[in-house]
Amino acid sequence: MSPVRFNRVAIATAAVASLVIGALAGPALAQPGVDKVATYPTSHDLQGLTAAGSYLAARRASVERDAAAAAAFYRTALRLDPKNNELLDRAFISSVADGDIDDAVKYAERILAVDKTNRVARLVVGVRALKQKNYATAQQNINQSVRGPITDLVATLLSSWAMYGAGNTTAAIANIDKLAGPEWYPIFKDLHAGMIYELAGRQKDAGIRFERAYKLDDSALRVADAYGRWLSRNKGDAAATAVFENFDKKLARHPLVVDALRETRAGKKLAPLVDSAQAGAAEALYGIGASLTRRGGEDLALVYLQLALYLRPHHALALLSLGDLYESVKKPQMAVNVYERVPANSPLKRNAQIQLATDLDAIDRSEEALKILRTVISEDPKDIEAIVALGNIERARKKFEECAGTYSNAIEANEDQKPNWVLYYFRGICEERSKQWPKAEADLKKALSLQPEQAHVLNYLGYSWVDQGINLDEGMAMIRRAVEQRPDDGFIVDSLGWAYFRIGDYDNAVKNLERAIELKPEDPTINDHLGDAYWRVGRTLEARFQWQHAKDLKPEPEELPKIEAKLRDGLPEDTSSAAAAERKKDADKGG
Repeated sequence: MSPVRFNRVAIATAAVASLVIGALAGPALAQPGVDKVATYPTSHDLQGLTAAGSYLAARRASVERDAAAAAAFYRTALRLDPKNNELLDRAFISSVADGDIDDAVKYAERILAVDKTNRVARLVVGVRALKQKNYATAQQNINQSVRGPITDLVATLLSSWAMYGAGNTTAAIANIDKLAGPEWYPIFKDLHAGMIYELAGRQKDAGIRFERAYKLDDSALRVADAYGRWLSRNKGDAAATAVFENFDKKLARHPLVVDALRETRAGKKLAPLVDSAQAGAAEALYGIGASLTRRGGEDLALVYLQLALYLRPHHALALLSLGDLYESVKKPQMAVNVYERVPANSPLKRNAQIQLATDLDAIDRSEEALKILRTVISEDPKDIEAIVALGNIERARKKFEECAGTYSNAIEANEDQKPNWVLYYFRGICEERSKQWPKAEADLKKALSLQPEQAHVLNYLGYSWVDQGINLDEGMAMIRRAVEQRPDDGFIVDSLGWAYFRIGDYDNAVKNLERAIELKPEDPTINDHLGDAYWRVGRTLEARFQWQHAKDLKPEPEELPKIEAKLRDGLPEDTSSAAAAERKKDADKGG
């Protein structure tokens, strides 16, 4: 298979990379985006800028979701135009998004001096007051930050934690209980009421509320954790262990649950989930922020997560959620900065290291990424998620012999679990690319036996056969089935078009490659393939146009000389294609 072919398939296989975690326990491996490094303005960048220039630079940074740069440029613009309320508001929001809450509070106070109804400013000022244990001021501001179901819930929980901090547990619980809203409110209400009762020493009431929350959803991590911790101190090790074991059956080997099980089985009493009003408020902000991150509400989630970390800077779950958020908006450098903040003694440090490595690779710091993953694996040679992450980086960096061995280690580590087709598929790719076709073919067939009709496997195996001039009918049928399943996948449609090209059916090659171009117009490989097909059907002017376009789209370095040669000389007569081989076989049979 040619390097061109790998380039396309590598992109297509990215779509299934996350599926490995669906069959293997552990958090999902996020796919980092294409932006390499977040940029931050230096003092030199800010010197001499006009207000308009600073504003435009800030807007650009905001579009790029570079909150630190946006805040710096907005601050500069605001110094030059201090009465501009729009600049003030944008400087405030950018500071919150960057996690510089102390700076954001200064802007919030200026905003409230001219607009007392600004809800986000009220929330930020209230959270700062809560952190400083100015509970009356916290309640006053937080209660004025309400606008809808989400903010209403957050404000109520934060206000209740401020009431508890001020010494009024009864009022705090009453404030929570009077809140009415959507069907997802009760679990938050009972969890936080339980935590408040627990810190107030009212253990029986705490247990009742934790149990109610647990019955609503026994697969909610923080609910199970809080309830199990309470049980370990109030009902004994066996009751706590049962809760954690039940969670482990639903989501195996979560680091926090593994740690809790080890402690309870050793007879230790687990501390409460939170130990102060500030920690409780951080938990509320984290819980809603993490939920919003999973549901596409990144902007509000960013505010809540940054405020949670302002109250509790080492909240490992909040840090992981913030890193995941940055990955979802394709900012791997920002995710790196966050994952590096996860405390070394946290059970979640290993998760952070795996994600850190993935994002380091996304910003071309691959050697650091590989070193981190090898360290994680050395500490636990059966850590499948870390092994797969290592294999994925090696595969993306074309270390094909290495990644074949790495995926073999993953398959071996997964022996006690259900066999996973993705591992065999990825190992098959690495074996094929390292010229071990018999092994690759066996692994691709194995993947297909585990996941019949899987489009990516059908595509890869079918094309590999056609490309080699073997099993032509079966290979073409496989690629057609892949296209039937994913008719809008430009890379798979390209495979079908290129397979037709390889067997000499140039009219069908053109038809399918034109469709692939419609789906993926900016892919250099597909443009190159269409140019070849056009040349074979005599559309030479269009062929040169496609080749030139492929060249302009920055193909792989090894492909550029080939494209330039075609632009200069066109295609030579095809005497080595699978079609020619078949025609020769047919002629031999006829003789």
